[in-house]
Amino acid sequence: MSLLEQLEEEIVLGLRFPRERLVEDELMRAFSAKRHVVRSALQELESRGLVERKPNVGAFVKAYTAKEVRDLYAVRELLEVHCARLIPVPVDGERLEELVEIQRRHDAGVDAGQLRDVTKANTAFHRTLFGLSDNTVLVEAIQRHAQMAHAIRSVTVTSPEYLSRSRNEHWAMIDALRSGDSETLADLCREHLLPSRDAYLTRLTSAGPA
Repeated sequence: MSLLEQLEEEIVLGLRFPRERLVEDELMRAFSAKRHVVRSALQELESRGLVERKPNVGAFVKAYTAKEVRDLYAVRELLEVHCARLIPVPVDGERLEELVEIQRRHDAGVDAGQLRDVTKANTAFHRTLFGLSDNTVLVEAIQRHAQMAHAIRSVTVTSPEYLSRSRNEHWAMIDALRSGDSETLADLCREHLLPSRDAYLTRLTSAGPA
């Protein structure tokens, strides 16, 4: 796994918190990496919306304001709900079985408490789900905005209640695809976004002014 992938995973899993400073020298020591590799990783994470860099200060894990969270999730809802409605239903059995197999991996990760396996399977599930639309431009836009939300979603990633709800909603999406119910699928995709958004906003309210 590259330094870029390791840092992204640490942000996704909540091992690095919003506003946490990312010091080049410390990262070089921790990952036995050269400075140009660290800088390149931080630049790419910045382009993905996971890191922000301030002149003469350094790099930090991205922290969102309440408005930024609402704006990002409004865009995610527009993209994902629209994409769900574009998926031709009922879905071909072979393509649906691929999604089922991914969800079984997600289930296994949840049951075993293996968060890395859960997050990998979750990413694969949504990539495969929206890929059923056969609109690669739209799928890329969805993935881009989902990446931007990594630091926001990290608030709920360790919550058993959230993981259980996420798993149940994934299976409900599969059932909607199997039965050909596009509107239920669209509604599920909309509802699926809410827990991480609302948990982050609650944390901001509890924390008070930065």
